[in-house]
Amino acid sequence: MIRKINMTGLLLAIYLVSGFSKGQTLPSNLNNPVENMMTASDKAVVDKEQQLIKAPLKSPAVRSGFTQLVDYQHHDNKLMLTTEQGTISLEFVTENSVYVNYVLNDAQPLPSYLLDEKHNKKIVTTLENKEKSLTLTSGSATVVIDKSPVRLSFFHQNKLMLAEELGYFEQDTTQGFRFKLRPEEKLFGGGQRVLGMDRRGHRLPLYNQAHYGYQDHSEQMYFGLPGVMSSDKYILMFDNSAKAYLDLGASQSDILQFDSQAGRSAYLVAMSDSYQSLINHYTHATGKQPMPPIWALGSMASRFGYRSEAQAREVVAEYQRQQMPLDAIIFDLFWFGADVKGHMGNLDWDRTTFPTGEKMIEDFKAIGINTILISEPFILTTSKNWQSGAENQAFAIDKAGKPVTFDFYFGNTSLVDVFSKNGQSWFWSFYQKQLDWGVAGFWGDLGEPEVHPQHAIHQLSETGQHAYADEVHNVYGHQWAKTLFTGFREASPQQRPFIMMRSGFAGSQRYGMIPWTGDVSKTWQALSAQVELSLQMGLLGLGYTHSDLGGFVESEKFDEELYVRWLQFGAFQPVFRPHSQDATLPEPVFHGEEVSQLIKTALSWRYQLLPYNYSIAYQNHTQGTPLMRPRFFIDDANDDNFLDTDAYLWGPNLLVVPVTEPGIKQLEYTFPKGVWFDYWQDRKYSAGKQVLPVNKETIPVFVKAGAIIPHAPNMLNTQAYTGNELVIHYWFDASAPQSSFQLYQDDGLSTQYLQGDFKQINFTAALNQEQVNFDINIENGEVKLKENKQLKIVVHNASHLENAYQGKKQLTSVYDSKLNTLTLDVTFTGTDIGLTFKP
Repeated sequence: MIRKINMTGLLLAIYLVSGFSKGQTLPSNLNNPVENMMTASDKAVVDKEQQLIKAPLKSPAVRSGFTQLVDYQHHDNKLMLTTEQGTISLEFVTENSVYVNYVLNDAQPLPSYLLDEKHNKKIVTTLENKEKSLTLTSGSATVVIDKSPVRLSFFHQNKLMLAEELGYFEQDTTQGFRFKLRPEEKLFGGGQRVLGMDRRGHRLPLYNQAHYGYQDHSEQMYFGLPGVMSSDKYILMFDNSAKAYLDLGASQSDILQFDSQAGRSAYLVAMSDSYQSLINHYTHATGKQPMPPIWALGSMASRFGYRSEAQAREVVAEYQRQQMPLDAIIFDLFWFGADVKGHMGNLDWDRTTFPTGEKMIEDFKAIGINTILISEPFILTTSKNWQSGAENQAFAIDKAGKPVTFDFYFGNTSLVDVFSKNGQSWFWSFYQKQLDWGVAGFWGDLGEPEVHPQHAIHQLSETGQHAYADEVHNVYGHQWAKTLFTGFREASPQQRPFIMMRSGFAGSQRYGMIPWTGDVSKTWQALSAQVELSLQMGLLGLGYTHSDLGGFVESEKFDEELYVRWLQFGAFQPVFRPHSQDATLPEPVFHGEEVSQLIKTALSWRYQLLPYNYSIAYQNHTQGTPLMRPRFFIDDANDDNFLDTDAYLWGPNLLVVPVTEPGIKQLEYTFPKGVWFDYWQDRKYSAGKQVLPVNKETIPVFVKAGAIIPHAPNMLNTQAYTGNELVIHYWFDASAPQSSFQLYQDDGLSTQYLQGDFKQINFTAALNQEQVNFDINIENGEVKLKENKQLKIVVHNASHLENAYQGKKQLTSVYDSKLNTLTLDVTFTGTDIGLTFKP
């Protein structure tokens, strides 16, 4: 497949890529439809671009841009350096993260899109002036600045983490940075790619673009990130929005190089001694993900697409008839037009096919089902809104100040300028109308943007500057999400936004962005790639990255086993959303009784885990910790299993091993350190290589010894969830003498949690000789329970803990020798409970 398309002189190829993004089936005899439709000259340009991507950089004849320190000023957490060539500012954003900005004399740098606009933590720093260097320290982190030539080195707890090699450099028309790499360090990041977890040795193009029908390899996709996380526990992220390259030791094995022809010359360094703390510092600087509405963790119905109101109502009715859980329905582009082409930009109900769209939304909401509508930033010149957009100066313009128009698959179009106040205000008016209808969330598609002519000019309202397409291409989706998030918060301040987008930038999580991994093929290889994609994005803040469950791109025939395995994996993904072209319907209710029952069972796992899942969503909100986590969060030894993508952690306590091959009856897996229990049958496993049995009803899932995991009763959607009836499972094992879990609860829908309207209930277990002390208490004793909680405590592996006491009083409990579990019921009123489990 084509990995990269040169925008210059190659709009035809881009239009062809766009043409296979929606609504068309791949002919079975074509391996690459785009290549088969391009002219010879088009292919030559693409081939040349591919050679540029893959070829190592020549030995760089570069020069440092900042050679001699002239003066400096230090105030609070900031240090300003003056050189003959320009200034360098350093700011400690947290105790362990530093933002560095190089500005050449007379330059007008583009805005920062990386940092959270609300970052305002005041860090106390000290500065030491030595003969050849300055040392700026926050206590735990230090930056050493060599005076001549100017070079920066970053230390954590007196350990060197990262050092500039040339630092800022210029080379012909290119600018960038060069850093040193240690021989043994591994590099994660760069955003959505399918290359393996360690991206070292690759030269990554940074230009967000569609990769239709990818499988188990992709060098360039919808959502790039201009930076990396190192196994040395630092994050380096460049604050540059332009088309660029990130060379991770591909040209020179010991050099990391970032280079672009435009954009801001700035970067952020975060450092720590653990991955979780590192991500916390990074997301404090770039923004924390807001809490999603709780229904976003439920089941969603989605396809390309629902072609009428009657069809959508029938789908919802079938979910209800089969008692299949459902929390949301998502409408693709047919809601505003009967055909794929010719309607984009109308952004209003096609009244022929959706005669009472507003009433449909209302009816769905009454039964707990939320409605989400798609939109795209392309407004066709044939749409009923193009003239209004042109008159309101809402579109990207050319040098003459006229709206840029161009042809692509869906028709002749302009592109909304989401960077300008005029564009933002005009575009938001359509979303405001959707909110008035009762829409619960927005879906932004094609936001790379999928077609972005180089000569298009954007007006940056925040700074009054103008920028060409290539200078801000990679933050288009980011800025679009910001527009929606800001408008949503202003229009409906008590409602949590739901914003699903295909493309963005580092820090997009602070606008509530929920990304997905694009138009993936329906193959086993494509399924196997999804763990890597979500893990890579989650490590750098985008913790809700998920896939079109079941695959998007149409295949010759429906593969039932692949479909079931993908949706079983989806039960332990951030978002459960089957989605595909509709020649094969993506909803599980349309594939026969056996498939329906298997998926209903998988959804029962997800809904029972809602208290756990919602609590790890809060961990993500407060600490940046992703929902899907690499195994090195437990076992960070640099062995062969360090880069494992065969499995992942779901929250802190569950280890999920997706089934990614057909016909599997057993598989071999090497467990991380510790003791693990089969989630389904409680069989015990130790660290190291084990053979796991596999059946079609489940995928292998394991629980860490000592884990405490709250479960909820089964439900048809989250509207039924109160959090007042819970089953608290505790997997006792002597290898884990201390364990805990903090259950998070709020109303699930409003923004009142930002004002502290929530509660956290602590569950702790401690082995004391031959008994276990199990305690329950509220984190903040001033928070009162509105209703008592009925808790069923289930102790697993309880052969030596057959009795339960509260103080000296023995409680009524049931020991099941066959299941080896101890079960008891308690009522939690908010007053601390201390239980003891004894032989």
